[in-house]
Amino acid sequence: MENSTVVEKNGQGNLTELLNFMNEGGPFMWVILFIWILGILISIERWFQFWRYDVDAEGLMIFVKRRVLLNKVKEGIEYCGRGKAIVAQVMKSGLQRANQNKDQIKDAMETKILFFLPLMEKRMGLLALMANVSTLIGLLGTISGLIQSFSAVAQAEASVKAQLLALGISKAMNTTALGLLCAISLMVLHSFLQTKQNKIIGDMEHNSLGLLDLLGTKKRKTNSIKRESGAGNEN
Repeated sequence: MENSTVVEKNGQGNLTELLNFMNEGGPFMWVILFIWILGILISIERWFQFWRYDVDAEGLMIFVKRRVLLNKVKEGIEYCGRGKAIVAQVMKSGLQRANQNKDQIKDAMETKILFFLPLMEKRMGLLALMANVSTLIGLLGTISGLIQSFSAVAQAEASVKAQLLALGISKAMNTTALGLLCAISLMVLHSFLQTKQNKIIGDMEHNSLGLLDLLGTKKRKTNSIKRESGAGNEN
């Protein structure tokens, strides 16, 4: 019982200190905190989406290549149609045009890529903006606090001016500290997510080009065999 009471008191004390820290910094502190929380939520949502969009692109390409070479394109289409992986969806659009010419296959995959690119870039720019803005809001809060501190010191007695000025500056710096903490954490999250984003986009472009070359090569070989067969029949 005593231990639980001590823990509760410590928790209440920490919460009180946090609230005092936020209130001393002024309204800008709550704005930065809101941006921070929103940025973390956006990062979680983006990570979840990227996790759904990602796939083992190399393994997928190997599987599809085998199906194409075995003339089992439908199996490749069915396999790519499973799940939400973007690379698989792009390859599926190409496989569905496997019997058409190379330009039509290319157009189909490029259309799909253009459809998915905005989904990949969604909210990423906003996350970077929030990281930059939080720093500026922190600086704005500090400047506002310093102005208030100097105004208060100007009206105070000489004996307490230094003490009031030091206290006012320390409180004004709270917004800069929180703004930098918010900006650094959001920038790290943005960089991590951008790496994941670039990986998926790179896989999408690499596999689409690989599939285009595979289907084009297979079609040329098929046409060559047909011509040879037709020439043999004529003879």
